[in-house]
Amino acid sequence: MKHSQLPLKNINVIDFSQQLAGPAVAMILADLGANVIRVDPLDGPMWNNPANEVLNRNKSLLRLDLKNSADLDKALELIKGADVVLESFRPDVMKRLGIDFLELRKENPQLITLSMPGFASNDTLRRDWKATEAVVAATSGAFSDMGYNRILMGLNPSFSPLPLGSSYATTQAASAVIMALYSRERTGLGDHIEVPIVAALMEGLSYNSYVIENLPDRYKTMREHEITYRLDNSIPMDLSYTDLQEYLDPFYRTYKCSDDRYFYCVCPSHRNHAKRALKALGIYDELIAEGLPEVKDLHAPVSKWDGETSIGVYPLPKKWADIISKKMKAAFLTKTSEEWGVIFGKGQIPGAPHRTTQEWVNSEYSVESGLIIEVQDTKFGVMKQPGPIVWFEENAEALLSPSPAKDITYEDAMTSLFKNKSTLPSPVVVNDRSRGWLEGVKIVDLTNVIAGPHSSSFLTRFGAEVIRLDPIKPMYDPLIGTFFSFQTNMGKQSVLVDIMSIEGREIFNQLIKTADIVLINAPSRQVEPLGLDEESLHSINSNLIFCRLDCFGGPRGGTKTDYIGYDDIIQANSGIMSRFGGKDTPEEHAHLGTLDVNCGFAGGLSMITALYHRLRTGETSRPRTSLSAIANLVQIPFAYDYEGRGEFDEPSGRGALGYNALSHFYETSDSWLYLDSNESEFSKLSAILDFSSLSLNEDLSCKFKSIFASKPTSYWLDLFCEYDIAAAEPLTIEYLRENYSRDADGEVGTDLGSYAFSVYSNHPSGHVVTQVDHYAVRPTFASIKAVAPAEKYGHSTISVLQNLGYSLEDIEVLSERKIVGMGWSDQYLPGD
Repeated sequence: MKHSQLPLKNINVIDFSQQLAGPAVAMILADLGANVIRVDPLDGPMWNNPANEVLNRNKSLLRLDLKNSADLDKALELIKGADVVLESFRPDVMKRLGIDFLELRKENPQLITLSMPGFASNDTLRRDWKATEAVVAATSGAFSDMGYNRILMGLNPSFSPLPLGSSYATTQAASAVIMALYSRERTGLGDHIEVPIVAALMEGLSYNSYVIENLPDRYKTMREHEITYRLDNSIPMDLSYTDLQEYLDPFYRTYKCSDDRYFYCVCPSHRNHAKRALKALGIYDELIAEGLPEVKDLHAPVSKWDGETSIGVYPLPKKWADIISKKMKAAFLTKTSEEWGVIFGKGQIPGAPHRTTQEWVNSEYSVESGLIIEVQDTKFGVMKQPGPIVWFEENAEALLSPSPAKDITYEDAMTSLFKNKSTLPSPVVVNDRSRGWLEGVKIVDLTNVIAGPHSSSFLTRFGAEVIRLDPIKPMYDPLIGTFFSFQTNMGKQSVLVDIMSIEGREIFNQLIKTADIVLINAPSRQVEPLGLDEESLHSINSNLIFCRLDCFGGPRGGTKTDYIGYDDIIQANSGIMSRFGGKDTPEEHAHLGTLDVNCGFAGGLSMITALYHRLRTGETSRPRTSLSAIANLVQIPFAYDYEGRGEFDEPSGRGALGYNALSHFYETSDSWLYLDSNESEFSKLSAILDFSSLSLNEDLSCKFKSIFASKPTSYWLDLFCEYDIAAAEPLTIEYLRENYSRDADGEVGTDLGSYAFSVYSNHPSGHVVTQVDHYAVRPTFASIKAVAPAEKYGHSTISVLQNLGYSLEDIEVLSERKIVGMGWSDQYLPGD
């Protein structure tokens, strides 16, 4: 009964993939009800980690030797009963083994196949590299210049054990599979999809890689100014962690509390949040008495402000940053980090105590909310594991008791496949290959900041039409409200309307009458007051899907369900910052939107799943995900616990340059090299480097340092490539942007290999803007659109209202009464 409620029931999946990303995609499909048969080599998974028990839950396990003709025949028979087949090897590996996806799809055009290579199959330079997680990250700039903190501390390259590439690829690839299922339901035709890990990573880093030329000075932080000053004056980057704190905005930093533990405050760019924080700390009145100014219109040029700064401005000028941070430091010392967590949470203020991953996995809230679940594992007993990545509110319980992986016979596998087979429409001839999977889907977007708007923007490339509604008066200052929108609002129409007014509500109601989805990022307590409860929405459109993203939300409610927050809040609370910076010196993970962007991809995944479920059953759903669920996904290699697990001892802190001597950064004679080998390759490595007398029991680090320092990086890369040992030079995103950018040409760059950037010389902002392409998901047949750059807020207000039947005279009256608006500022990006 439980299984029959899930949206992917009757979908058969054969999972040949290894390592992390492919198995994680199959895990999500299995969590959503698919019958997943995982095929491993005879000696088991290639990645030996207890996290395999997480990745393999709800799956049936079968071992076959694809190099054996009899076992290959069995694999091909299994595929005949499949709807979806996954693999994650280097290009053409499966074909050489005898499983040719192109030929299989000729025989069965309904089949959906997914390949997840490390580098793109059309990347002639790198396609055959041994593309481990670290190699992809290093080559893509993920370990170089890792944020302003690391630059100012002179730490370059840096290392992080978070599998960002696989994490971003998981949500994008799972989305692609379900979109292909959605399309197949209408046409009877499947597709072959490639999602290179490298391209998924670059899209995940999109907020770190786009450049706006001639960016106004007001958007530069104290850290950026200090970096420029040091570079201009040849001053070394040598700030200590303690000194660095004084270059952080007071509303965006860590504070020590009375329990000698730390609290992360994230209240920049939002006037109300910052004011609430100062009042909760008991220092607001003091600051007002000392003359803290307030600027009424933060979207005006700085030269026209009625004061030097204001709370709600990010970044604050150093003068006021120093005054405010001094008072905040003293105030935080009066209570414990946990006490401040409750005060901020209940006070609707973004902030959370720093905790380790072990504390997060075992916290009362994580368990009560279903963010962490318990599985009776056959190997480890009662095992705490990450909960589902996406879920439907109406049947979330169905996802909270997964079965552990079970070994089955080939005969059992065949029986389950044909017992579970779904009925599909006959394939139809489709001559128009320009249609995207989501052509005709309409979304009304009420979100803000990054995660929410990124989720709808993600779907525009597949043909979804998105109308974004924002209030007449902006809630955020331009840095968060506008600067991020260069990415989050691509492909959307922007309308400014006060939906809390009677006339504004009527506009909203008319839009959702023909919409498929309405999307918001907000805690549950805001749903009913906004009229977004199921009864209110379905009284207008009974076919409407309501999707919600939030910070702490899980499949069940709990004490923190309604706490608000951002990416950084969950980084602090789930252990990511304690790992990245060290337990006693926590530091936000270097990449902007580390969790936000992936929550956006997961939000897209949840909406797509709801669309597919509605098409199959006629039922509407309320799909969900959260930043907390994504924090679990990105920490899958270590976000689990069981009796006897031992220490959570993955690499942490600024001194970490790898996992061990065999997987580590080494300085060469001219640069750096990341070697990503393992014990199974030690004898081959010994022969190549000519140190046969050395054993694994000895300290290899010193020997390796001496060897690698003797020759340039290019020498080592050529050598290791020849012997198929994973290694990479740590490149920078700037280098990739300079070498793989082209003028925007109306294409998405999927034909350009692993890296593709577009330069928008005629961007609506008036600036020249360079952005990474929307190129990670690569179907063979469905179309991917190069969507338009983000338009100015309110640009489409008139045209959208006219399409609803409003005359220009009607719109002018509504504008005069502040019901609708055509912009927050005369400028797209307010300047100095």
